[in-house]
Amino acid sequence: MNFELKHTDDKSCARAGVITTDHGQIETPIFMPVGTVGSVKGVLQRDLKEEVHAQIILGNTYHLYLRPGTEILEQAGGLHRFINWDRPILTDSGGFQVFSLTGIRKLKEEGCYFQSHIDGSRHFFSPERVMDIERSIGADIIMALDECTPGTSDYAYAKKSLGPIAGSTAVGRAIRKRNPFMAITKASSPSYKGALIRTSDSNRPSSLLRRMPTAMP
Repeated sequence: MNFELKHTDDKSCARAGVITTDHGQIETPIFMPVGTVGSVKGVLQRDLKEEVHAQIILGNTYHLYLRPGTEILEQAGGLHRFINWDRPILTDSGGFQVFSLTGIRKLKEEGCYFQSHIDGSRHFFSPERVMDIERSIGADIIMALDECTPGTSDYAYAKKSLGPIAGSTAVGRAIRKRNPFMAITKASSPSYKGALIRTSDSNRPSSLLRRMPTAMP
C-alpha cells in the first residue's frame, strides 16, 4: 500500500491524497459505505459502483468471523471473491461489537473472551488473533483490535486499556503482510486523550503504530 499526498490547506489541517492498494486506488478523504457482513444493505453491487461510486467498502471482523466464518471465506479465495467485489475493502476489528456484549464477555490482559450473539458459542479475540482473522478475510486495510473504553473512563482506566494492544507483537507481523491501522480513541476525561500515531519510519516495523496518551489542553 502507498499513500501519496496531493494537496494541503495552509489555513487548516485539511489534506487530500491517494491511497493505492492491491485492489485499486482510494481518493482521500473518502466516504466508505458499511458492508458489515460483506454487503451494503439495500444497495446492489452495481449501484455501489455506478451510482454511489464507492471506492472502498467496510466489512466487520466480528460478524464475518461468526458468519460465514473464516474457513468458508478462505475456501472462496477471500472476501473480495466471496462477494464479487474488485475494489478495496477495509475490515473493522470488531472491537466495538465484542466490548458491547455486556454480560456475555470478559476482558482479560490477553484479550477478550465472549459468547456469540447468534448461538452462544464461546470465542476469544486477542490482537494477534484478530490480525490473523483479517488476513484470512483478505482485506486491503485492517484495523487493530482495541478496547472501546467508556466515554466516562478516568485517566487511569483509559491509560491501562492501551497496554495490551500497544505491546502486541501482532502489529509488527501484520505490517509485513497487510496494512494495519489503529482507531483513534479518547475518553471524555479532561486530563486524557488516547491517540494512535502512525510514524513514517518504515524501516522499523515495531514503531509504525503507537498509542500515545497525552494531556488535553
